[in-house]
Amino acid sequence: MTSSIRHLPDWQTASGRLYRGDCLQILPALDADSVDVVFADPPFNLGKTYASGMDDAVPDAQYLEWSRRWIAECVRILKPSGSFFLYNLPKWNVALGSFLNEHLTFRHLIAIEMTYTLPIAGRLYPSHYSLLYYCKGPRPKTFSPDRVAMPTCPHCSRELKDYGGYKDKMNPAGINLSDVWKDIPPVRHRKFKRRSEANELSIKLLDRVITMASTPGDTVLDPFGGSGTTYAVAELKERRWIGIELGPIDGIVARLQNGNLALEGRYLAEYRSELNALFPPSVTAARTAQGLWTPGNIPKGKRRPSIAVTQSELILNEAAAEYQSAPKRRPQRKRSA
Repeated sequence: MTSSIRHLPDWQTASGRLYRGDCLQILPALDADSVDVVFADPPFNLGKTYASGMDDAVPDAQYLEWSRRWIAECVRILKPSGSFFLYNLPKWNVALGSFLNEHLTFRHLIAIEMTYTLPIAGRLYPSHYSLLYYCKGPRPKTFSPDRVAMPTCPHCSRELKDYGGYKDKMNPAGINLSDVWKDIPPVRHRKFKRRSEANELSIKLLDRVITMASTPGDTVLDPFGGSGTTYAVAELKERRWIGIELGPIDGIVARLQNGNLALEGRYLAEYRSELNALFPPSVTAARTAQGLWTPGNIPKGKRRPSIAVTQSELILNEAAAEYQSAPKRRPQRKRSA
Protein backbone atom coordinates (compact mmCIF):
# COMPACT_ATOMS: atom_id res chain seq x y z
CA MET A 1 0.00 0.00 0.00
CA THR A 2 1.56 3.28 -1.04
CA SER A 3 1.25 6.63 0.71
CA SER A 4 -0.47 8.10 -2.37
CA ILE A 5 -3.57 6.00 -1.76
CA ARG A 6 -6.31 7.93 -0.03
CA HIS A 7 -8.08 5.97 2.67
CA LEU A 8 -11.01 8.36 2.99
CA PRO A 9 -13.56 8.48 0.17
CA ASP A 10 -14.01 11.68 -1.80
CA TRP A 11 -17.78 11.45 -1.29
CA GLN A 12 -20.09 9.02 0.43
CA THR A 13 -23.68 8.19 1.31
CA ALA A 14 -25.09 5.99 4.05
CA SER A 15 -24.69 3.03 1.67
CA GLY A 16 -21.69 3.81 -0.52
CA ARG A 17 -18.21 5.21 -0.85
CA LEU A 18 -16.90 7.00 -3.95
CA TYR A 19 -13.18 7.47 -4.59
CA ARG A 20 -11.70 9.68 -7.27
CA GLY A 21 -8.49 8.32 -8.74
CA ASP A 22 -6.81 5.52 -10.67
CA CYS A 23 -8.40 2.17 -9.87
CA LEU A 24 -4.97 0.50 -9.92
CA GLN A 25 -3.95 2.71 -7.00
CA ILE A 26 -7.21 2.45 -5.05
CA LEU A 27 -8.10 -1.23 -5.51
CA PRO A 28 -5.00 -2.53 -3.65
CA ALA A 29 -6.17 -0.61 -0.56
CA LEU A 30 -9.47 -2.52 -0.42
CA ASP A 31 -9.74 -5.64 1.74
CA ALA A 32 -9.60 -9.10 0.20
CA ASP A 33 -12.86 -11.10 0.12
CA SER A 34 -14.92 -8.02 0.95
CA VAL A 35 -17.47 -7.47 -1.85
CA ASP A 36 -20.30 -9.64 -3.14
CA VAL A 37 -20.51 -8.40 -6.74
CA VAL A 38 -18.06 -6.75 -9.12
CA PHE A 39 -19.46 -5.00 -12.18
CA ALA A 40 -16.92 -3.42 -14.51
CA ASP A 41 -17.51 -1.34 -17.62
CA PRO A 42 -13.98 -0.20 -18.52
CA PRO A 43 -13.01 2.09 -21.40
CA PHE A 44 -13.06 0.14 -24.67
CA ASN A 45 -9.77 1.49 -26.09
CA LEU A 46 -11.55 3.07 -29.05
CA GLY A 47 -9.69 6.38 -29.01
CA LYS A 48 -12.46 8.36 -27.32
CA THR A 49 -11.76 11.53 -25.39
CA TYR A 50 -12.69 11.37 -21.72
CA ALA A 51 -12.85 14.15 -19.17
CA SER A 52 -10.29 12.23 -17.13
CA GLY A 53 -7.70 12.71 -19.89
CA MET A 54 -6.83 9.00 -19.97
CA ASP A 55 -5.25 7.53 -23.11
CA ASP A 56 -7.97 5.45 -24.77
CA ALA A 57 -5.87 4.47 -27.80
CA VAL A 58 -3.03 2.24 -26.66
CA PRO A 59 -1.61 -0.89 -28.37
CA ASP A 60 -3.73 -4.01 -27.91
CA ALA A 61 -1.12 -5.80 -25.79
CA GLN A 62 -0.87 -2.82 -23.44
CA TYR A 63 -4.67 -2.58 -23.05
CA LEU A 64 -4.94 -6.29 -22.26
CA GLU A 65 -2.10 -6.16 -19.73
CA TRP A 66 -3.74 -3.17 -18.00
CA SER A 67 -7.05 -5.08 -17.97
CA ARG A 68 -5.47 -8.17 -16.43
CA ARG A 69 -3.99 -6.05 -13.64
CA TRP A 70 -7.24 -4.48 -12.49
CA ILE A 71 -9.16 -7.74 -12.98
CA ALA A 72 -6.68 -9.56 -10.72
CA GLU A 73 -7.30 -6.96 -8.01
CA CYS A 74 -11.07 -7.34 -8.36
CA VAL A 75 -10.77 -11.12 -8.07
CA ARG A 76 -8.80 -10.67 -4.85
CA ILE A 77 -11.43 -8.32 -3.41
CA LEU A 78 -14.40 -10.52 -4.43
CA LYS A 79 -15.80 -12.79 -1.72
CA PRO A 80 -15.88 -16.56 -2.22
CA SER A 81 -19.12 -17.37 -4.12
CA GLY A 82 -19.31 -13.73 -5.26
CA SER A 83 -20.17 -12.76 -8.85
CA PHE A 84 -18.04 -10.92 -11.40
CA PHE A 85 -19.41 -9.16 -14.50
CA LEU A 86 -17.31 -7.63 -17.28
CA TYR A 87 -19.05 -5.47 -19.89
CA ASN A 88 -16.94 -4.84 -22.97
CA LEU A 89 -16.63 -5.33 -26.72
CA PRO A 90 -16.60 -8.99 -27.82
CA LYS A 91 -13.05 -8.47 -29.14
CA TRP A 92 -11.70 -7.74 -25.66
CA ASN A 93 -13.88 -10.15 -23.72
CA VAL A 94 -12.76 -13.07 -25.89
CA ALA A 95 -9.17 -12.42 -24.85
CA LEU A 96 -9.92 -11.52 -21.23
CA GLY A 97 -12.17 -14.55 -20.79
CA SER A 98 -9.11 -16.75 -21.11
CA PHE A 99 -7.49 -14.91 -18.20
CA LEU A 100 -10.67 -15.06 -16.11
CA ASN A 101 -10.92 -18.81 -16.66
CA GLU A 102 -7.69 -19.19 -14.67
CA HIS A 103 -9.14 -17.48 -11.59
CA LEU A 104 -12.93 -17.75 -11.60
CA THR A 105 -15.70 -20.12 -12.70
CA PHE A 106 -17.41 -19.33 -15.99
CA ARG A 107 -21.18 -18.91 -15.80
CA HIS A 108 -22.41 -17.17 -18.97
CA LEU A 109 -21.46 -15.06 -21.93
CA ILE A 110 -24.42 -12.71 -22.29
CA ALA A 111 -25.03 -10.90 -25.58
CA ILE A 112 -26.67 -7.50 -25.13
CA GLU A 113 -28.23 -6.37 -28.38
CA MET A 114 -27.37 -2.77 -29.21
CA THR A 115 -28.08 -1.48 -32.70
CA TYR A 116 -27.00 1.99 -33.80
CA THR A 117 -27.72 1.58 -37.58
CA LEU A 118 -24.33 2.97 -38.62
CA PRO A 119 -22.94 1.76 -41.98
CA ILE A 120 -19.82 -0.42 -41.65
CA ALA A 121 -18.08 -1.74 -44.74
CA GLY A 122 -16.05 -4.93 -45.06
CA ARG A 123 -17.37 -6.77 -42.01
CA LEU A 124 -20.49 -8.14 -40.39
CA TYR A 125 -22.51 -5.47 -38.66
CA PRO A 126 -21.70 -5.52 -34.90
CA SER A 127 -25.01 -5.36 -33.05
CA HIS A 128 -24.21 -6.52 -29.53
CA TYR A 129 -21.97 -5.95 -26.54
CA SER A 130 -20.55 -8.77 -24.44
CA LEU A 131 -21.22 -9.29 -20.74
CA LEU A 132 -19.07 -11.99 -19.14
CA TYR A 133 -20.49 -13.53 -15.98
CA TYR A 134 -18.17 -15.45 -13.63
CA CYS A 135 -18.27 -16.48 -9.97
CA LYS A 136 -15.59 -17.11 -7.38
CA GLY A 137 -15.83 -20.79 -6.58
CA PRO A 138 -18.05 -23.55 -7.97
CA ARG A 139 -21.33 -21.61 -7.81
CA PRO A 140 -22.58 -18.13 -6.88
CA LYS A 141 -24.06 -17.41 -3.47
CA THR A 142 -27.00 -15.64 -5.10
CA PHE A 143 -28.61 -16.41 -8.44
CA SER A 144 -32.08 -14.94 -8.68
CA PRO A 145 -32.73 -13.74 -12.25
CA ASP A 146 -35.91 -11.93 -13.14
CA ARG A 147 -38.41 -13.60 -15.44
CA VAL A 148 -39.59 -11.71 -18.50
CA ALA A 149 -42.99 -11.36 -20.15
CA MET A 150 -44.12 -13.41 -23.12
CA PRO A 151 -43.61 -11.38 -26.33
CA THR A 152 -46.91 -10.07 -27.69
CA CYS A 153 -48.01 -7.93 -30.62
CA PRO A 154 -48.03 -4.26 -29.57
CA HIS A 155 -51.23 -3.70 -31.57
CA CYS A 156 -53.45 -6.74 -30.92
CA SER A 157 -51.77 -8.13 -27.75
CA ARG A 158 -51.67 -11.66 -29.19
CA GLU A 159 -48.64 -13.82 -28.41
CA LEU A 160 -45.97 -13.94 -31.12
CA LYS A 161 -45.01 -17.60 -30.62
CA ASP A 162 -47.04 -20.78 -30.38
CA TYR A 163 -44.89 -22.39 -27.65
CA GLY A 164 -45.70 -25.85 -28.98
CA GLY A 165 -49.28 -25.80 -27.76
CA TYR A 166 -48.23 -25.53 -24.11
CA LYS A 167 -49.77 -22.13 -23.47
CA ASP A 168 -51.88 -23.50 -20.61
CA LYS A 169 -48.71 -24.77 -18.94
CA MET A 170 -46.67 -21.57 -19.16
CA ASN A 171 -45.28 -20.33 -15.85
CA PRO A 172 -47.47 -17.45 -14.59
CA ALA A 173 -44.30 -15.74 -13.32
CA GLY A 174 -42.97 -15.30 -16.85
CA ILE A 175 -40.38 -16.81 -19.17
CA ASN A 176 -36.88 -17.82 -18.15
CA LEU A 177 -34.27 -15.15 -18.83
CA SER A 178 -31.94 -16.18 -21.67
CA ASP A 179 -28.33 -15.22 -22.36
CA VAL A 180 -29.37 -12.87 -25.19
CA TRP A 181 -30.82 -9.60 -23.89
CA LYS A 182 -32.74 -7.66 -26.52
CA ASP A 183 -34.63 -5.35 -24.19
CA ILE A 184 -31.77 -3.11 -22.96
CA PRO A 185 -31.78 -0.09 -25.29
CA PRO A 186 -29.00 2.52 -25.30
CA VAL A 187 -29.55 5.63 -23.19
CA ARG A 188 -30.44 8.44 -25.57
CA HIS A 189 -33.08 10.54 -23.82
CA ARG A 190 -31.54 13.75 -22.51
CA LYS A 191 -33.52 13.41 -19.28
CA PHE A 192 -31.42 10.38 -18.36
CA LYS A 193 -28.22 10.72 -20.42
CA ARG A 194 -25.47 12.54 -18.53
CA ARG A 195 -22.35 11.87 -20.61
CA SER A 196 -21.94 13.50 -23.99
CA GLU A 197 -18.48 12.12 -24.67
CA ALA A 198 -19.24 8.42 -24.10
CA ASN A 199 -21.99 5.83 -23.99
CA GLU A 200 -23.95 5.50 -20.77
CA LEU A 201 -25.29 2.28 -19.31
CA SER A 202 -29.02 1.86 -18.84
CA ILE A 203 -30.32 1.41 -15.31
CA LYS A 204 -32.26 -1.55 -16.75
CA LEU A 205 -28.98 -3.37 -17.32
CA LEU A 206 -27.62 -2.72 -13.84
CA ASP A 207 -30.99 -3.52 -12.26
CA ARG A 208 -30.98 -6.91 -13.98
CA VAL A 209 -27.40 -7.71 -12.96
CA ILE A 210 -27.71 -6.54 -9.35
CA THR A 211 -31.07 -8.28 -8.88
CA MET A 212 -29.69 -11.53 -10.28
CA ALA A 213 -26.48 -11.66 -8.26
CA SER A 214 -27.13 -9.96 -4.92
CA THR A 215 -29.59 -9.34 -2.11
CA PRO A 216 -30.27 -6.17 -0.07
CA GLY A 217 -27.30 -5.36 2.14
CA ASP A 218 -24.72 -6.95 -0.20
CA THR A 219 -21.80 -4.86 -1.44
CA VAL A 220 -21.29 -4.00 -5.13
CA LEU A 221 -17.96 -2.75 -6.50
CA ASP A 222 -17.67 -0.81 -9.75
CA PRO A 223 -14.10 0.39 -10.46
CA PHE A 224 -15.11 2.53 -13.47
CA GLY A 225 -17.82 4.88 -12.26
CA GLY A 226 -18.60 6.72 -15.49
CA SER A 227 -21.97 8.38 -15.00
CA GLY A 228 -22.67 6.46 -11.79
CA THR A 229 -25.37 4.08 -13.05
CA THR A 230 -24.16 1.19 -10.88
CA TYR A 231 -24.18 3.36 -7.77
CA ALA A 232 -27.62 4.79 -8.51
CA VAL A 233 -29.15 1.32 -8.90
CA ALA A 234 -27.33 0.08 -5.79
CA GLU A 235 -28.84 2.95 -3.80
CA LEU A 236 -32.32 2.26 -5.17
CA LYS A 237 -32.07 -1.47 -4.45
CA GLU A 238 -30.64 -1.10 -0.93
CA ARG A 239 -27.18 -2.49 -1.72
CA ARG A 240 -23.94 -1.16 -0.35
CA TRP A 241 -21.46 0.02 -2.95
CA ILE A 242 -17.87 1.04 -3.57
CA GLY A 243 -17.11 3.26 -6.55
CA ILE A 244 -13.99 4.54 -8.27
CA GLU A 245 -13.80 7.15 -11.02
CA LEU A 246 -10.67 8.63 -12.58
CA GLY A 247 -12.43 11.69 -13.99
CA PRO A 248 -14.60 14.36 -12.36
CA ILE A 249 -17.21 13.00 -9.96
CA ASP A 250 -19.50 16.04 -9.78
CA GLY A 251 -21.98 14.44 -12.18
CA ILE A 252 -22.15 11.24 -10.13
CA VAL A 253 -22.69 13.18 -6.91
CA ALA A 254 -25.48 15.25 -8.46
CA ARG A 255 -27.14 12.11 -9.78
CA LEU A 256 -27.23 10.51 -6.34
CA GLN A 257 -28.83 13.50 -4.67
CA ASN A 258 -32.34 12.77 -3.43
CA GLY A 259 -34.37 14.62 -6.06
CA ASN A 260 -32.58 13.21 -9.08
CA LEU A 261 -32.44 9.69 -7.67
CA ALA A 262 -36.15 9.73 -6.93
CA LEU A 263 -36.88 10.38 -10.61
CA GLU A 264 -34.86 7.32 -11.61
CA GLY A 265 -36.55 5.33 -8.88
CA ARG A 266 -39.95 6.01 -10.42
CA TYR A 267 -38.65 5.02 -13.85
CA LEU A 268 -37.18 1.81 -12.44
CA ALA A 269 -40.40 0.95 -10.59
CA GLU A 270 -42.39 1.39 -13.81
CA TYR A 271 -39.99 -0.88 -15.69
CA ARG A 272 -40.04 -3.53 -12.97
CA SER A 273 -43.86 -3.63 -12.96
CA GLU A 274 -43.60 -5.50 -16.28
CA LEU A 275 -41.25 -8.20 -14.97
CA ASN A 276 -41.93 -11.56 -13.29
CA ALA A 277 -45.35 -11.98 -14.86
CA LEU A 278 -46.34 -13.75 -18.06
CA PHE A 279 -48.09 -10.59 -19.24
CA PRO A 280 -47.68 -7.02 -17.97
CA PRO A 281 -50.84 -5.53 -16.41
CA SER A 282 -51.72 -3.52 -19.53
CA VAL A 283 -51.37 -6.57 -21.79
CA THR A 284 -53.37 -8.73 -19.38
CA ALA A 285 -56.19 -6.17 -19.44
CA ALA A 286 -56.15 -5.97 -23.25
CA ARG A 287 -56.17 -9.76 -23.67
CA THR A 288 -58.97 -10.16 -21.14
CA ALA A 289 -61.08 -7.59 -23.00
CA GLN A 290 -60.57 -9.55 -26.24
CA GLY A 291 -61.37 -12.91 -24.67
CA LEU A 292 -57.80 -14.18 -25.06
CA TRP A 293 -56.32 -16.56 -22.52
CA THR A 294 -54.31 -15.28 -19.56
CA PRO A 295 -52.86 -17.22 -16.60
CA GLY A 296 -56.01 -16.34 -14.69
CA ASN A 297 -58.61 -17.55 -17.21
CA ILE A 298 -57.22 -20.78 -18.70
CA PRO A 299 -60.16 -23.11 -19.56
CA LYS A 300 -61.17 -25.56 -16.82
CA GLY A 301 -59.98 -29.12 -17.14
CA LYS A 302 -56.50 -28.00 -18.11
CA ARG A 303 -53.96 -28.69 -15.42
CA ARG A 304 -51.58 -25.89 -14.66
CA PRO A 305 -48.25 -26.55 -12.95
CA SER A 306 -46.98 -24.91 -9.83
CA ILE A 307 -44.93 -21.77 -10.23
CA ALA A 308 -41.68 -23.68 -9.70
CA VAL A 309 -42.12 -25.85 -12.78
CA THR A 310 -40.62 -24.48 -15.98
CA GLN A 311 -41.87 -24.98 -19.50
CA SER A 312 -38.78 -27.02 -20.40
CA GLU A 313 -39.33 -29.34 -17.43
CA LEU A 314 -42.94 -29.90 -18.48
CA ILE A 315 -42.01 -30.79 -22.03
CA LEU A 316 -39.33 -33.22 -20.85
CA ASN A 317 -41.63 -34.79 -18.24
CA GLU A 318 -44.44 -35.33 -20.72
CA ALA A 319 -42.06 -36.77 -23.29
CA ALA A 320 -40.70 -39.18 -20.68
CA ALA A 321 -44.22 -40.20 -19.64
CA GLU A 322 -45.20 -40.81 -23.25
CA TYR A 323 -42.11 -42.95 -23.73
CA GLN A 324 -42.84 -44.99 -20.59
CA SER A 325 -46.44 -45.65 -21.62
CA ALA A 326 -45.57 -46.70 -25.17
CA PRO A 327 -45.77 -50.49 -25.82
CA LYS A 328 -42.36 -52.12 -25.65
CA ARG A 329 -41.19 -54.39 -28.44
CA ARG A 330 -39.55 -57.60 -27.26
CA PRO A 331 -36.07 -58.10 -28.72
CA GLN A 332 -35.82 -60.95 -31.20
CA ARG A 333 -33.35 -63.74 -30.56
CA LYS A 334 -30.82 -64.58 -33.16
CA ARG A 335 -31.36 -67.93 -34.75
CA SER A 336 -28.43 -70.28 -34.55
CA ALA A 337 -26.96 -71.44 -37.82
